[in-house]
Amino acid sequence: MGTIKIHFFSDMCVMLGRSMRHISRSMDTIITVTITPIAMMLLFVYVFGGAIQAGTDNYVNYLLPGILLMAIASGIAYTAYRLFMDMQRGIFERFHSMPIARSAALWGHVLTSLVSNAISVVVIILVALIMGFRSSAGVLSWLAVAAILALFTLALTWVAAIAGLSAKTVDGASAFSYPIIFLPFISSAFVPTESMPSVVRAFAENQPVTSIVEAIRALLSGKPVGTDIWVALAWCIGIMVVAYYFAMRVYKKRA
Repeated sequence: MGTIKIHFFSDMCVMLGRSMRHISRSMDTIITVTITPIAMMLLFVYVFGGAIQAGTDNYVNYLLPGILLMAIASGIAYTAYRLFMDMQRGIFERFHSMPIARSAALWGHVLTSLVSNAISVVVIILVALIMGFRSSAGVLSWLAVAAILALFTLALTWVAAIAGLSAKTVDGASAFSYPIIFLPFISSAFVPTESMPSVVRAFAENQPVTSIVEAIRALLSGKPVGTDIWVALAWCIGIMVVAYYFAMRVYKKRA
């Protein structure tokens, strides 16, 4: 059993290295993922920020958690695209003809998504610092934020895996991410939900983005998190487990 585990992890590291080399040779993917959220952050802070009543003097502090989630939602579309291309080119079949763990190739894509999205998140936070973002959070709070973002990335990446493995066209592989990208707009990411009409408010307060945004916002501001962090973790873990199950079923069927 121990030999099998070592074999799996070594194969997974090789697949991760392969995918990361593709990323390093095509840095425009990370640049594209970060540019749009940064542009949104600049637009909302410097154009709309003065007109938005968010109950804070520093709007970039209020806005940043939602921008980070948008960046991750944009980034996972590339995971679906890369998986689709590997399926179309028969890459998985070639790997399966070699003495490597069958799921290692898929996990390589998943971990690459985690690393590339982490890079995008760091870049956006650095830009936010230049724009005036400040946090009173301690080390443990920052680690909690990183853990939530990592779980959110993994959850969406497994959703992307389903799309990438089952899509018939390249457009279909990445189109699933569009509704996810716009979920922050119908949440507390940009404005408090109290200002929304009752029907919209009911949806906004009971969808995953709001609880995740509120948990991250509280952690970064050093305020009590309350139940938001548990709701956020439940959403992330629940989506991840369900998406992983269906992604592996599709993978075994298609590859």
